[in-house]
Amino acid sequence: MNQLLPDECRVLGTLIEKAFTTSGQYPLSLNSLVTGVNQKSNRDPIVEIDEDSALRAIDGLRARGLARDVSFTGSRVEKYRHLGGEGLDARPQELALLAELMLRGPQTVGELRARASRMQPFDSLETVEAMLAGLAGRSDPMVRELAPSPGSRAPRWMQLLCEKLHPTGPTAMTGSAARAAGSFATTAQTTAQSAASEDRVRSLEDRVAALEASVAELKSLLA
Repeated sequence: MNQLLPDECRVLGTLIEKAFTTSGQYPLSLNSLVTGVNQKSNRDPIVEIDEDSALRAIDGLRARGLARDVSFTGSRVEKYRHLGGEGLDARPQELALLAELMLRGPQTVGELRARASRMQPFDSLETVEAMLAGLAGRSDPMVRELAPSPGSRAPRWMQLLCEKLHPTGPTAMTGSAARAAGSFATTAQTTAQSAASEDRVRSLEDRVAALEASVAELKSLLA
């Protein structure tokens, strides 16, 4: 499968998620879809799209056989549903794992089991590992194992439907990592400014001490 665009990936992940978690409100109206994509919980990075962007994403997914419109008799609002099971040849549990990876980026097996369980039940970590291995072992892999994060021993897994959405290069950061880096930079800047201020104070103190010594010397000469 060709790579999805970032908005297409987020829209597909949201449609799959809501199909599992809010079945009473599914399929989704355009407004509900935009709200779901832009929600602040269970998302990394947090994004914000408008209705036009969501419609373009739906068009792209429709062209790939991954979504379609749904019309109901007597309803003036068009709704949308995913076709991930058919389009990706994935079982419900596999769809839940893919959706979690599309919505939150690379995660460990333990994180995936805990978070994807709100969509589908997983008996054990071994069950999740087996499913990930199956998705990775396809002729057109959908997931890939990554090295552990710094300070962790557990490998992570990422989705391959849209690698641009969660880049994993040496300079790539998740939203939380970027925020942490920003906080660190701010702290470092504050520390540097504080050190510079201390240096200026010491310099002034040295100058004052030198002036006092000169004054004292002049007084002794005039006495």
